[in-house]
Amino acid sequence: MSKIFGAIKELLITLIIAVLIAMVLKFFIIDSCKILSGSMEPTLVKDDRILVFKLAYVFGEPQRGDIIIFDPPDEVDQGVEYIKRIIGLPGDTIEVSNGMIYINGEPYEEDYIAEEPTYEFGPVTVPEGEYFVLGDNRNRSADAHVWSYPFISLDDIQAKAICQYYPFNEMELLTD
Repeated sequence: MSKIFGAIKELLITLIIAVLIAMVLKFFIIDSCKILSGSMEPTLVKDDRILVFKLAYVFGEPQRGDIIIFDPPDEVDQGVEYIKRIIGLPGDTIEVSNGMIYINGEPYEEDYIAEEPTYEFGPVTVPEGEYFVLGDNRNRSADAHVWSYPFISLDDIQAKAICQYYPFNEMELLTD
Protein backbone atom coordinates (compact mmCIF):
# COMPACT_ATOMS: atom_id res chain seq x y z
CA MET A 1 0.00 0.00 0.00
CA SER A 2 2.83 2.43 0.80
CA LYS A 3 4.33 1.72 -2.64
CA ILE A 4 1.08 2.95 -4.26
CA PHE A 5 1.06 6.11 -2.15
CA GLY A 6 4.74 6.64 -2.94
CA ALA A 7 4.03 6.31 -6.67
CA ILE A 8 1.08 8.71 -6.43
CA LYS A 9 3.22 11.19 -4.48
CA GLU A 10 5.98 10.98 -7.16
CA LEU A 11 3.40 11.48 -9.93
CA LEU A 12 1.88 14.53 -8.19
CA ILE A 13 5.30 16.10 -7.63
CA THR A 14 6.19 15.53 -11.29
CA LEU A 15 2.88 17.07 -12.43
CA ILE A 16 3.32 20.10 -10.18
CA ILE A 17 6.86 20.67 -11.46
CA ALA A 18 5.67 20.30 -15.07
CA VAL A 19 2.86 22.82 -14.52
CA LEU A 20 5.25 25.29 -12.87
CA ILE A 21 7.73 24.98 -15.76
CA ALA A 22 4.92 25.49 -18.28
CA MET A 23 3.71 28.59 -16.41
CA VAL A 24 7.20 30.10 -16.29
CA LEU A 25 7.63 29.47 -20.02
CA LYS A 26 4.21 30.93 -20.88
CA PHE A 27 4.40 34.05 -18.75
CA PHE A 28 8.08 34.93 -18.98
CA ILE A 29 9.79 33.29 -21.95
CA ILE A 30 7.71 31.88 -24.83
CA ASP A 31 4.14 32.67 -25.78
CA SER A 32 1.73 31.94 -28.58
CA CYS A 33 -0.17 34.59 -30.56
CA LYS A 34 -2.95 34.50 -33.11
CA ILE A 35 -2.74 36.89 -36.07
CA LEU A 36 -5.86 39.06 -36.01
CA SER A 37 -5.53 41.10 -39.22
CA GLY A 38 -4.08 41.07 -42.71
CA SER A 39 -1.50 43.80 -42.01
CA MET A 40 1.43 41.37 -42.24
CA GLU A 41 0.37 39.57 -45.43
CA PRO A 42 1.83 37.73 -47.22
CA THR A 43 4.27 36.76 -44.42
CA LEU A 44 1.52 36.15 -41.86
CA VAL A 45 -2.18 35.94 -42.63
CA LYS A 46 -5.24 36.25 -40.44
CA ASP A 47 -5.64 33.28 -38.06
CA ASP A 48 -2.01 32.12 -38.39
CA ARG A 49 -0.47 31.15 -35.05
CA ILE A 50 3.04 32.13 -34.06
CA LEU A 51 5.47 31.60 -31.20
CA VAL A 52 7.15 34.66 -29.72
CA PHE A 53 10.24 35.01 -27.53
CA LYS A 54 9.61 37.47 -24.71
CA LEU A 55 13.24 37.75 -23.62
CA ALA A 56 14.69 38.41 -27.10
CA TYR A 57 15.71 41.98 -26.34
CA VAL A 58 17.08 41.23 -22.91
CA PHE A 59 19.91 39.46 -24.75
CA GLY A 60 20.28 41.76 -27.75
CA GLU A 61 19.06 44.82 -29.61
CA PRO A 62 16.16 44.82 -32.07
CA GLN A 63 17.35 44.45 -35.64
CA ARG A 64 15.97 45.69 -38.93
CA GLY A 65 13.63 43.02 -40.27
CA ASP A 66 12.61 41.61 -36.88
CA ILE A 67 8.89 40.89 -36.59
CA ILE A 68 7.74 42.11 -33.19
CA ILE A 69 4.72 42.17 -30.91
CA PHE A 70 4.27 45.54 -29.21
CA ASP A 71 1.89 47.89 -27.43
CA PRO A 72 0.58 50.34 -30.04
CA PRO A 73 0.60 54.12 -29.66
CA ASP A 74 -2.10 55.69 -27.49
CA GLU A 75 -4.05 56.91 -30.54
CA VAL A 76 -4.96 53.35 -31.62
CA ASP A 77 -6.81 50.44 -29.99
CA GLN A 78 -5.10 49.70 -26.68
CA GLY A 79 -6.91 46.38 -26.22
CA VAL A 80 -4.93 44.68 -28.99
CA GLU A 81 -1.24 43.89 -29.35
CA TYR A 82 0.21 44.85 -32.71
CA ILE A 83 2.56 42.85 -34.89
CA LYS A 84 4.78 44.64 -37.41
CA ARG A 85 8.27 44.50 -38.90
CA ILE A 86 11.08 46.79 -37.72
CA ILE A 87 12.21 48.95 -40.62
CA GLY A 88 13.95 51.88 -38.94
CA LEU A 89 16.52 51.71 -36.14
CA PRO A 90 17.56 54.59 -33.84
CA GLY A 91 19.30 57.27 -35.89
CA ASP A 92 17.97 56.07 -39.26
CA THR A 93 16.27 58.50 -41.62
CA ILE A 94 13.23 56.85 -43.21
CA GLU A 95 11.38 57.96 -46.32
CA VAL A 96 8.74 56.29 -48.48
CA SER A 97 8.63 57.68 -52.00
CA ASN A 98 7.78 56.40 -55.49
CA GLY A 99 6.86 52.92 -54.20
CA MET A 100 10.15 52.43 -52.37
CA ILE A 101 11.43 52.71 -48.81
CA TYR A 102 14.65 54.63 -48.35
CA ILE A 103 16.81 54.22 -45.28
CA ASN A 104 19.46 56.89 -44.88
CA GLY A 105 18.94 57.82 -48.54
CA GLU A 106 19.49 54.28 -49.84
CA PRO A 107 16.71 52.10 -51.33
CA TYR A 108 15.73 49.26 -49.01
CA GLU A 109 15.02 46.06 -50.94
CA GLU A 110 12.21 43.92 -49.55
CA ASP A 111 11.14 40.56 -50.97
CA TYR A 112 8.41 39.89 -48.39
CA ILE A 113 5.93 42.76 -48.95
CA ALA A 114 2.48 42.29 -50.51
CA GLU A 115 2.97 45.23 -52.90
CA GLU A 116 4.97 48.43 -53.20
CA PRO A 117 3.68 51.26 -51.02
CA THR A 118 1.37 53.66 -52.87
CA TYR A 119 1.83 56.45 -50.31
CA GLU A 120 4.50 59.04 -49.62
CA PHE A 121 5.98 59.44 -46.15
CA GLY A 122 8.81 61.33 -44.48
CA PRO A 123 11.63 61.82 -44.34
CA VAL A 124 11.76 61.30 -40.57
CA THR A 125 14.69 60.45 -38.32
CA VAL A 126 14.15 57.71 -35.74
CA PRO A 127 14.97 59.00 -32.22
CA GLU A 128 17.35 57.15 -29.89
CA GLY A 129 15.68 54.23 -28.12
CA GLU A 130 12.82 54.12 -30.63
CA TYR A 131 11.94 52.16 -33.77
CA PHE A 132 9.96 52.63 -36.98
CA VAL A 133 7.67 49.71 -37.86
CA LEU A 134 5.55 48.81 -40.87
CA GLY A 135 3.28 45.92 -41.78
CA ASP A 136 4.31 43.77 -44.74
CA ASN A 137 0.97 44.57 -46.35
CA ARG A 138 2.19 48.16 -46.81
CA ASN A 139 -1.00 49.68 -48.24
CA ARG A 140 -3.38 47.95 -45.82
CA SER A 141 -1.60 48.30 -42.50
CA ALA A 142 -2.31 50.70 -39.64
CA ASP A 143 1.33 51.32 -38.83
CA ALA A 144 3.94 54.03 -38.37
CA HIS A 145 3.14 55.73 -41.68
CA VAL A 146 -0.35 56.70 -40.40
CA TRP A 147 0.31 57.36 -36.69
CA SER A 148 0.69 60.97 -35.57
CA TYR A 149 3.91 59.94 -33.79
CA PRO A 150 5.47 57.27 -36.01
CA PHE A 151 7.83 55.59 -33.53
CA ILE A 152 7.61 52.96 -30.81
CA SER A 153 9.97 52.69 -27.87
CA LEU A 154 11.95 49.66 -26.82
CA ASP A 155 9.81 49.59 -23.66
CA ASP A 156 6.70 49.00 -25.81
CA ILE A 157 8.16 45.91 -27.49
CA GLN A 158 6.82 42.78 -25.79
CA ALA A 159 8.35 40.00 -27.86
CA LYS A 160 10.02 38.92 -31.08
CA ALA A 161 8.22 36.51 -33.42
CA ILE A 162 10.31 33.38 -33.88
CA CYS A 163 8.16 30.90 -35.78
CA GLN A 164 4.81 30.36 -37.43
CA TYR A 165 3.46 26.99 -36.35
CA TYR A 166 -0.13 26.99 -37.64
CA PRO A 167 -1.34 26.11 -40.18
CA PHE A 168 1.04 23.19 -39.83
CA ASN A 169 1.68 22.83 -43.57
CA GLU A 170 3.04 26.42 -43.63
CA MET A 171 5.26 26.14 -40.55
CA GLU A 172 8.40 28.30 -40.83
CA LEU A 173 10.99 30.24 -38.85
CA LEU A 174 10.46 33.99 -38.80
CA THR A 175 14.02 34.92 -37.86
CA ASP A 176 17.20 35.02 -39.90
